[in-house]
Amino acid sequence: MTTMTDASVREFKMPDVGEGLTEAEILKWYVQPGDTVTDGQVVCEVETAKAAVELPIPYDGVVRELCFPEGTTVDVGTSIIKVAVAGAAAPEAPEAPAERPAAEPVAAEEEPKQEGRQPVLVGYGVATTSTKRRPRKGPQTGVPGPAQAIQAELNGHGGAVAERPRPLAKPPVRKLAKDLGVDLAAIIPSGPDGVITREDVHAAAAPRAAEPAVQAPPAPAPAAAPAAPAPVTSYDTARETRVPVKGVRKATAQAMIGSAFTAPHVTEFVTVDVTRTMRLVDELKQDKDMQGLRVNPLLLIAKALLVAIKRNPEINASWDEAAQEIVLKHYVNLGIAAATPRGLIVPNIKDAHDKTLPQLAEALGELVTTAREGKTSPAAMQGGTVTITNVGVFGVDTGTPILNPGESAILAVGAIKLQPWVHKGKVKPRQVTTLALSFDHRLVDGELGSKVLADVAAVLEQPKRLITWA
Repeated sequence: MTTMTDASVREFKMPDVGEGLTEAEILKWYVQPGDTVTDGQVVCEVETAKAAVELPIPYDGVVRELCFPEGTTVDVGTSIIKVAVAGAAAPEAPEAPAERPAAEPVAAEEEPKQEGRQPVLVGYGVATTSTKRRPRKGPQTGVPGPAQAIQAELNGHGGAVAERPRPLAKPPVRKLAKDLGVDLAAIIPSGPDGVITREDVHAAAAPRAAEPAVQAPPAPAPAAAPAAPAPVTSYDTARETRVPVKGVRKATAQAMIGSAFTAPHVTEFVTVDVTRTMRLVDELKQDKDMQGLRVNPLLLIAKALLVAIKRNPEINASWDEAAQEIVLKHYVNLGIAAATPRGLIVPNIKDAHDKTLPQLAEALGELVTTAREGKTSPAAMQGGTVTITNVGVFGVDTGTPILNPGESAILAVGAIKLQPWVHKGKVKPRQVTTLALSFDHRLVDGELGSKVLADVAAVLEQPKRLITWA
């Protein structure tokens, strides 16, 4: 006879969906307790400091519990959903030996493994030694487990261990312990399988914080000076709304502050007649090779910038502060700044320098569509080298863009407007825009920056240069 036990319940933990991320916010649950899930089914959407990501469950079963509600920020490695594995059963537990004390804690059974596969979590990779455990021998009396041995040692009544095992804790918890000056080996773990949790660390740190107050006698308070009440922060909820800064918006703010106060910015401007470029856009929209593709001025501006980079490759670089070196890039991952409901993101087109105009149009269309849907992956926002930000779509003439961290230059494109312009010696109405190029003055001097901006303007004024200079 077999019965369903806790051994058949699997806990899906918050994975690291980016590089080095430590937490993510649960935006939306797609399942509820009692729902049946299958391997690969998306169960929730989470937002990290880089993007919103959908998480698939790596096994079949029935949802037993959602560990956190929507809107909760959860550390990487924390269980977020419990699933009773479909068809999994464990042998009925034998009666406990009479000599086992009733209050003695019983270790959790090892999770059942699915034959022929290992669950792979997003950002985790295939589990290796972390899922292997020594086979348990028969019940032993008088032999304390790791937690009991540590407890006995701390309490001073025996149970010494020849060599204390390395405490089990996840990287964020280890960092927290280091910051608070807490020795993990001295903590009694409360998590499953003897894992030390954040609460354990905070509990261990609390007595430390209270020690100075105990050792130093409190100074007598003046009799005539009553304690002032603590200030109360309040605001008019009918006239004000406060929005927590988190996720993508928080990461963007931190990145912009770091960029603005790390890289010395220089911004140059040029106003250019783009009438011929606008005519070319209209012609390309009718071209059979461009049918079904996104054809707009941004496409030709992107191509113009790629041509300018090819003519001035030193602009495509980054600054290595640790090595005190300039890193020249022989590829262009072209970033496109995109405004989304969750904040500004900058996904990039990988190896844009190798793409034909139709290929560039297709990649640009996919990038914009994915960003608007909030489905941009963290990988799509990593490794950019140069960025374009199109403020003209908001009717803005120009701006002074801030560099995307780690990049050397960013081109801002203003609104394209019909303006009076001297053309062939006569004042005529022409399509005109203003370009602004910001660059890192540590690795790009004024001459190089000016050449790049002038080349972009020249291509947009005479689009035939896309052929002669390419």
